[in-house]
Amino acid sequence: MSYDRFLQRLSADEQDFYETKKAAAAFYRLNGIPEEMERALNQLFLQKPGDVHGYLANYFTNLCAPARISRLKGSEVFDARGQLSVKVEVFCLFCNKEKSMSSAAIATLCGSKETSLDWKTRSQERADHMTTAVQWINEPLNNMLEAQNPCDQSQVDHILSNFFVSHNPEEKNMCDGAKEESSSSSEPEVTLPSSLPTQTKDKKSAEKGKESSAAEKNFPPAALPEPVLPGSLAIGSVSLAVAKAGAQLQGIPLYKYIATLKNHERPTQFHIPVSLVTLLSCGRTSLGKLSLLDEIILIPKAGQQVKQIITMTLELQKEMMRIINTSTKAGATQVILSDSGAPAVSYDKPEQPLDLITEACTNLGLALGTEIHIVLNCAAGEIMDYSKGKYEIATGTLKSPDELVDMYQALISKYPAVVAIIDPFRKEDLDQWEKLSHLIGGSCSLLTDMSCKSKAPPFLGARGYILKHTDETTVSDLVGITSEHQGSIVMGTTCSEPCCDDSLSDIAVGLGLNYVKLGGLSGAERMAKYNRLISIEEDLAQEGILASKEKHGPPLFPQNLQEQSCAAEGRPSYTA
Repeated sequence: MSYDRFLQRLSADEQDFYETKKAAAAFYRLNGIPEEMERALNQLFLQKPGDVHGYLANYFTNLCAPARISRLKGSEVFDARGQLSVKVEVFCLFCNKEKSMSSAAIATLCGSKETSLDWKTRSQERADHMTTAVQWINEPLNNMLEAQNPCDQSQVDHILSNFFVSHNPEEKNMCDGAKEESSSSSEPEVTLPSSLPTQTKDKKSAEKGKESSAAEKNFPPAALPEPVLPGSLAIGSVSLAVAKAGAQLQGIPLYKYIATLKNHERPTQFHIPVSLVTLLSCGRTSLGKLSLLDEIILIPKAGQQVKQIITMTLELQKEMMRIINTSTKAGATQVILSDSGAPAVSYDKPEQPLDLITEACTNLGLALGTEIHIVLNCAAGEIMDYSKGKYEIATGTLKSPDELVDMYQALISKYPAVVAIIDPFRKEDLDQWEKLSHLIGGSCSLLTDMSCKSKAPPFLGARGYILKHTDETTVSDLVGITSEHQGSIVMGTTCSEPCCDDSLSDIAVGLGLNYVKLGGLSGAERMAKYNRLISIEEDLAQEGILASKEKHGPPLFPQNLQEQSCAAEGRPSYTA
């Protein structure tokens, strides 16, 4: 059959198509590239898309060379507290055009341990930290990552980590030397000067002075804090920004991209981490005498939607504020907003805020210990009085590490809904960590911050770890740590330095964590993370790949470890 006879048997649209195909094929044969155009036209004829030009554009875009990082742009910005921070922007070259693909900003631990009296020194230290980070991003890191594949996260993070190590030799040597010196001098006892008067009026006070002086002798000194290298914030920020660029180039959300990095393939199902919401703060920022409980955190029953958790927490906080207003004379409340985004209440004893929560739950019909559990973030390292060798849990109330063990045991016995304690002691009080962990058995877990530098559990007594994305921590670091300690990691924010980037929610979901700690329900930077978590949950439910977590063991405690502990102590296992 001749070509003209063939065309007569076709419709007008089909005739136009074949004429176009014939002319285009001839044109591309003359220019030496016929095969891809022929293949594209054949697929176009079979699919018949509404947007012919859009189809051809997408088809040939997929044949282009992979995107490459063209440059990085670092700039100083202000975080939610008005403090200097760093934002990094990643530009990629794709289809011969440069395009801004992503931006990211994370928190830093620089100056977080300084007191408010050193605000000038802390501000200058932070300014130097940010200036160095921006210089790193715009100059050496920009040159090192140019032409790198933004979808090769492992290679990018390897370059970033090597750069950090090469700029941190002195601090690394100092840190190693300090650890060796600390380990070699951990056994000898340190004698601290007694603050008691040399003359007393009665024998009882003299005997108490002798006992207190003897107790002060067995007190390990504070270990040197891990230094934060100025500029280290650039490493984590660039790593996150590149990960976001890779996700965008692949056309998938960041949590799916991170899940693929961790599992080497995209999971068929995802689950939403249980949100640990800060209810109250009774720490040093509160108006009362109590300093021990920096945060009281709510753990909702597993299986609830994020919206339900937020709604329940807000109702509980409103009921607590109503109780406080009712019990305070003339309606004057002593409540302020803490750095964690939760109300800071004025109390003198640790039992008082727990009694408040118990009363509010009773009034609302919430079963404390079933629908709601409690975590106590003690932040004990911040309330140590080194001159006396004791913890100042409240103004004028001092307790030795062993006395604090007894106090925690009594609190847990009185309030069984408390299922976890964060940083109940300094990191130097190893004996007390292990002692308390043994005493509380399977009913309560001890948690502490995990150092991304050491990448190892700091204590035998700790059963869970709070992991934060700060400074030189790369996305690959997060993947490696959570893979090694799967099931005992809680992703957390730095409440003292909130960041408006909502990527933490994607990271927690992508890493497959069971819990995420986002702070209180106040402040745009925190609510952005909660709203992102809600959005992810809705998307997963719509796609039909949201895994149910209703059948969940005791909060923050592995079921098998809990059963072993209960069997060893001859008591029944706990069921939520």
